[in-house]
Amino acid sequence: MEDSNKNQRRKFLNKGLKLGLAATIGGLGLSKLVTKLNAKPESQAGHTMELMDTDGNIIQVDSSEVVEVDHSHGAETTYKIREGDPNRKYVMVVDLAKCKNALACQSACNKHHYVTGDNAWVKVYKMQETKDTSPYWMPVTCQHCDEPACVTVCPVDATFKRQDGLVLIDNERCIGCRFCMAACPYSTRVFNWSEPDQGEIKLEMEMHGTESTAEHAGLPSVVGTVDKCDFCPHSIKNNELPHCVSACPNGVFYFGDKYEDTVTNGEETLRLSKLLEDKSGYRFMEGLGTEPSVYYLPPVDRLVDFKDGLEDYNEYESVKKSEE
Repeated sequence: MEDSNKNQRRKFLNKGLKLGLAATIGGLGLSKLVTKLNAKPESQAGHTMELMDTDGNIIQVDSSEVVEVDHSHGAETTYKIREGDPNRKYVMVVDLAKCKNALACQSACNKHHYVTGDNAWVKVYKMQETKDTSPYWMPVTCQHCDEPACVTVCPVDATFKRQDGLVLIDNERCIGCRFCMAACPYSTRVFNWSEPDQGEIKLEMEMHGTESTAEHAGLPSVVGTVDKCDFCPHSIKNNELPHCVSACPNGVFYFGDKYEDTVTNGEETLRLSKLLEDKSGYRFMEGLGTEPSVYYLPPVDRLVDFKDGLEDYNEYESVKKSEE
């Protein structure tokens, strides 16, 4: 069962693309539909495949109507960490009604990014609007803003925004001035005051080129530099979900592509625009004009009672150990 869930989560991009084709169907017509997935040779005419139309209905399409286009001609095959994917816009949705403070998101993020102690990239805050209203838990990550103040103030171009919306840090460029930390209104960045105790780390992503032009992100932490949530570009590159999304036992986090209007938590795949409309989605401190890529769903119609402290986390760890 666990392996099955992992496979479902890892193929989120392929699932999302099928749903994202809906907009294409309406604009181009079925006979001109172009996709890189599910391409069928002409000899398989008569076979059908499922797609979703613009109204959200599943329809049957003859496989011969779906053709494959080779995009490799003239394209560079080297993955460029600073550029990302210009054909995608990654977004996250956090359903506050589902969060039970299990902290599995934080634990998984810490483990896979070799983060320890107070430098956790995912924070979960107890929130309460007034003394008369019910409290709730609010996970906060880097918001990966479309108008990131942190990028604007960085004097050495260590913090940069990719074409697919991810805001990352090249800690080999970072000089530790902390201007980005002062500029970030969400307080999601952390500073490595001491040498990180991370042991042997093999995680490394580079934009390969000559030794003098190589760019980095996702490297081990370095003393005197800034860290933050990176939306797991190493996972995205492999068509896998960010670790916080796949680790959450309650399906709190959804991740996907805004261009395709699709997000998934690994168990269910939803249309982003409909989800935000139906559940009154909003963005954290949206009035600042930073245009965050993280959306929140209000903590309404909760199915479980609020538990303070780490009760749910301890329960989750206990169940996890028993399964192992």
